[in-house]
Amino acid sequence: MPLKDRIAEALATVIDPAAAADMPGAEAANILASGRVSGLVVRPDGGVGLVLAVDGLERSTAERLQAEVEVAVNRVAGPKAARIILTADRGSVAADAKPQASTIPGIRKLIAVASGKGGVGKSTVSANLAVALARQGFAVGLLDADIYGPSVPTLLGIEGRAQLEGNRLQPAQVHGIKALSMGMMTDPGKAIIWRGPMASSALVQMVEQCDWGVLDVLVIDMPPGTGDVQLTLAQKLKPDGAIVVSTPQDLALIDARRAVAMFGEVGVEVLGLIENMSGYCCPECGHVSHPFGQGGAEAEAAAIGAPFLGRIPLDIGIRSDSDSGQPGRGVAAHAFLPIALRVAREIGL
Repeated sequence: MPLKDRIAEALATVIDPAAAADMPGAEAANILASGRVSGLVVRPDGGVGLVLAVDGLERSTAERLQAEVEVAVNRVAGPKAARIILTADRGSVAADAKPQASTIPGIRKLIAVASGKGGVGKSTVSANLAVALARQGFAVGLLDADIYGPSVPTLLGIEGRAQLEGNRLQPAQVHGIKALSMGMMTDPGKAIIWRGPMASSALVQMVEQCDWGVLDVLVIDMPPGTGDVQLTLAQKLKPDGAIVVSTPQDLALIDARRAVAMFGEVGVEVLGLIENMSGYCCPECGHVSHPFGQGGAEAEAAAIGAPFLGRIPLDIGIRSDSDSGQPGRGVAAHAFLPIALRVAREIGL
């Protein structure tokens, strides 16, 4: 079958969201039948072009439709083959707020979770934030970008290696999210000894060559610090926003300030700061103590003019659930829900 016909066949599996709303419970029209797609061409270099009308769709709906079309085309024609021109009638909702997809086909939004130093719980925050977003009905992916110390497999209870289908890595599907980590491609006890450029290149490939499907948001668990890998990820992947994690203590806040400054240098909006390990409630007497200090991240957020997203307590339940690969339970579920809702609003989900 000619490539153009195979692409058309793939596009016929994408349902027109307006038709689905008009025909609940019935077989709604696909985007070819409804006329949303026109001008389908396959260029000699293998690139695919088409026009996608987003008339009358809310911005979030239009973004997701664009992502679904990108994935449908790219799965047939190859990664990054799709070149989509969006159109909308003057005065329509979509025309007033033209969808802006991320740099990765099929992924609407990218969030970087960073810290200026290690040991502040950045990966724990990333995993629990991803699960909390998924529980709000969003399609979520989690990329463990910490090449030298990948911890997401442990946090999510992932065992075994990542699989290849064709030339595409298949992410693990656990706890309602999709996840990929260098820890899923190496032996657990083996050290990864790479120079900065090698690590940077590998991480970009993990994002671009993974079969993420259609995601509302990809959470990127960044390596700690402000070095080569962090700069490459920020510049090449162009996240829609960054979250900086810190404990309340002064030493961690100094490094958090550097992380905020790095994102400012590369033009990535800081969505806010999260204060982790913020207070310990004694299970015997109920007294709350503050072994790492109190309110430091909130004060720092106010000082640099960034939002304060919330506090995560120092709680044995979060620690034990993290060690056993069961995020998003107990205290974590309550602590991360308001943070996830605020982040979703900030990035326009």
